[in-house]
Amino acid sequence: MDVNSNSSSSIVRLNIGGKKFCTTIDTLTQREPDSMLAAMFSGRHTLCQDSSDKGYVFVDRDGKHFRHILNWLRDGAVPTLTDAEYSELLREAEYFQLLGLMDGIKASINNRKEEEEMATELTRIDIIKCIQSERVRFRGINLSGLDLSKLDLSFVDFSYACLKNVFFSRANLQCAKFKDVDAEASIFHNATLRECDFTGANLRGALLAGANLQSANLQDACLIGCSFCGADMRSAHLQTADLTNANLEGAILEGANLKGAKLTNANLRGANLQRAYLRDVNLRDTALEGARLDGANLQGTIR
Repeated sequence: MDVNSNSSSSIVRLNIGGKKFCTTIDTLTQREPDSMLAAMFSGRHTLCQDSSDKGYVFVDRDGKHFRHILNWLRDGAVPTLTDAEYSELLREAEYFQLLGLMDGIKASINNRKEEEEMATELTRIDIIKCIQSERVRFRGINLSGLDLSKLDLSFVDFSYACLKNVFFSRANLQCAKFKDVDAEASIFHNATLRECDFTGANLRGALLAGANLQSANLQDACLIGCSFCGADMRSAHLQTADLTNANLEGAILEGANLKGAKLTNANLRGANLQRAYLRDVNLRDTALEGARLDGANLQGTIR
């Protein structure tokens, strides 16, 4: 087949191991200009035509995955395949010297391995078995998405763990350690969290409505968009915590330490802040209608 007489956008018919495809010279040459396919259709070579079907260029390769090769050449899309299929496609990409596709396949395989490593490492049943022992530690473990509701998890050490979207509703977590955990969007509805340590934790968007957080330590925690409606937070430590857009309506913060906390657009309507320590807190954009501030330390606050 002589491609010299064809324009770069002319149609090319391919027979890849018996499977037939139709594309253009542009597609075969532009994305991967150093590939075998680009060389084949550069006009420098005479191509083997299928004698049984005039007009088709025959290539003696398995055509199973050639459609993925064409899609890559058209728009740079790497398909989502099984590991075995990726291996087959990689072999074809190597044959056709498609370096970009080879890199894309390897990146997809590596991303899948990382996702598998990040998958939940334990089940609810595993957790129940573990908490029967005296000292329980889940430090640094990924428990994302687990339902741990109504369990007795008191004194368990979850420090540095990934707890995204974990369901802790009505669980007993008294004195549990959550230091530097990532518990974004987790649910602690009506959970017992007395004296828990949430220092530096990420609780962005978490639901803690009705939870008992008496004397809990939430210093430096990210509490953006959290819901503490009706939560008992007496004597809680909230120094420099970020409570931006948090909902604390009706929360009990009697004697709580909020020094330096960020309360921009926070809702503290009807909250009990008696004897709370609010020194140097900016309350200008905080909703305080009906809040009780008797005996609160408001020195240096901005209102």
